Amino acid sequence: MRAIICGKYGSPDVLELKEAPKPAPKPDELLIRVRATTVTSGDCRIRGFRSPLLFWLPMRLVLGVRKPRNPILGVELAGEVEAVGRNVKRFKPGDSVFAMTGFKMGAYAEYACVRETGVVAPMPSNATYEEAVALSFGGTTALHFFRKARLRGGQKALVYGASGSVGTSAVLLAKALGAEVTGVCSGANAELVKSLGADKVVDYTQEDFTGTRERYDVVFDAVGKTTRSACKKVLAKNGKFITVEGQGVAKELPEDLLLLKELYESGKIKAVIDRRYPLERMAEAHAYVDKGRKKGNVVITV
Repeated sequence: MRAIICGKYGSPDVLELKEAPKPAPKPDELLIRVRATTVTSGDCRIRGFRSPLLFWLPMRLVLGVRKPRNPILGVELAGEVEAVGRNVKRFKPGDSVFAMTGFKMGAYAEYACVRETGVVAPMPSNATYEEAVALSFGGTTALHFFRKARLRGGQKALVYGASGSVGTSAVLLAKALGAEVTGVCSGANAELVKSLGADKVVDYTQEDFTGTRERYDVVFDAVGKTTRSACKKVLAKNGKFITVEGQGVAKELPEDLLLLKELYESGKIKAVIDRRYPLERMAEAHAYVDKGRKKGNVVITV
């Protein structure tokens, strides 16, 4: 099979399209013909091994000391089940699924194996492979942090960094949960965030959102670029500040994919895709995501 190989940590140029052995499913696994994957900021951090000093050594031990232990990166995929292990009951060949591979990775290839009990679910019936794959990373991350904050209908939520993969998902999901949502982003992305249902959009290049008289039940930093102390004055009494920065890995649950499927099928959320690249242009896609300007998701068609 064709796969993108990351033979060492470094710039996007370390990513090479090569032939790799096609995996075979274990008794409890699905073999998936990958149709689409993505480039997330997390993928770029792994490729370049950008880690907070506190986590540097543990992350090296997890990912690989001198180079990635699994040279095929990519943590989310959508595709078609080609074969199943003998113990698999919930899926069959021909099923369209979307999945997350976590630290096992492996999505930057034509085929990948995922455990039946892993983070895998049937795709939304009304989604393309590209749309389905754009739901999972941002959606499961936002759901994880909203659970921590106990966000519920009727509350006021502010999403800082509202135009990225996690931020766009957070705006959509907070609205689906019934919250009143303020999105903070650059003016260039304001119309996008409004189109997602944000009740108010603040252009951080023109206005300091911490200077407002508004008070929020939940402030979610979706990009790791603000702090609890900076946001303290806009938090309501008992308000919660949550951030993706320094929080380790958001817990991904198969039931979250089922919820995203249901919300997508009912029209309450949608896929936000900035750019699409073919597999052979993976290095170019990584270079684009490295700039930190992507709007929603960067999708790779396989």
